[in-house]
Amino acid sequence: MDGGESVANRTVDGFDMKRGRTSEGEGGEKEKRREGGVKEGIASEQLMMASQIIREWTGIQQFPPATQTKMFELLGKLKQENVNSLTILVMGKGGVGKSSTVNSIIGERVMAVSAFQSEGPRPMIVSRSRAGFTLNIIDTPGIVEGGYVNDQALELIKRFLLNKTIDVLLYVDRLDAYRVDNLDKQVVRAITDSFGKEIWQRGMVVLTHAQLSPPDGLSYEDFFSRRSEALLKVVRGGARIANREMEDYSLPVVLVENSGRCNKNDCDEKIVPNGTAWIPNLVKTVADVVANGSKGILVDRKLIEGPNPNQRGKLLIPIILAIQFVLPVLMPNSTFLLSNRLKRGSIMMLRTKGNLHGSCGTRIPLDGTDICLISL
Repeated sequence: MDGGESVANRTVDGFDMKRGRTSEGEGGEKEKRREGGVKEGIASEQLMMASQIIREWTGIQQFPPATQTKMFELLGKLKQENVNSLTILVMGKGGVGKSSTVNSIIGERVMAVSAFQSEGPRPMIVSRSRAGFTLNIIDTPGIVEGGYVNDQALELIKRFLLNKTIDVLLYVDRLDAYRVDNLDKQVVRAITDSFGKEIWQRGMVVLTHAQLSPPDGLSYEDFFSRRSEALLKVVRGGARIANREMEDYSLPVVLVENSGRCNKNDCDEKIVPNGTAWIPNLVKTVADVVANGSKGILVDRKLIEGPNPNQRGKLLIPIILAIQFVLPVLMPNSTFLLSNRLKRGSIMMLRTKGNLHGSCGTRIPLDGTDICLISL
């Protein structure tokens, strides 16, 4: 290892593990606060901030020469397209291999991974720079807890992404998960509701644990095809992608094997059972998604907080006022009832001579009741 790497033995992404402060000297004041009895959460926050420091992408040198050549070619292609930085968001359920995939792409152990520990509770960003190109990868905690989508985890992720642009979404799942269910659809829908349907134009599916023997005597390609189609169907359904929109939401699927026992080809590259060198193939697919003509997703405050509820129904006010003044003139024998607190999804009803006419055309006896509001 060179001198820069020897410093890494003492620091983690700019954070001095020995002295408990950032190597840039920002930790002086925070160190005093810690000495004064600061809570442990401050230290974790400091680590998170330190991890955002852009470091030289030395991990790329750990790849075999054939993989390095392909990676540099892809980075050069992106720069020719005036893409000098790339931000990748990694999402999915817990335990599917999100953090391990980040480590594999970077070529360093930047995210803690353990089979006996749960995932980190908050998003983490790692940034690496090489030859004028900056790669940012955001690892996120699993968004499922107790069999349901964890809204609190989603909110944490959205706040973390404020003012960042998502260039590519990696939706990670396992190849060896033999079936899909309604929870998968809920996860996709939660991502869609959080970042908009358009995020899937910048999306791709990553299937980890790719080195397996298919069940029931299926060939590897057949099993991969069936698993991919089943998951893509759920993604399209959860993201509400219509058949006519398929061309705009191609959603490529790539295979990944992060374990140390991954097979290798004659060039010492890690390969999946179909013979594909998966690390350069993953990066190539990312580059293809960036070049597909769609726009990156800017996570601004409006996207995080959603539409202003105060604006809800304001467009209907002129129509409501017109009806309020016109109907008594046209139908003097009628009593027009209007609630001054119009609920979303409600039907206004008109009472005429003891009966109620709804906007749906139904006629409902009132039995002496003066007001009726039917909510959908």
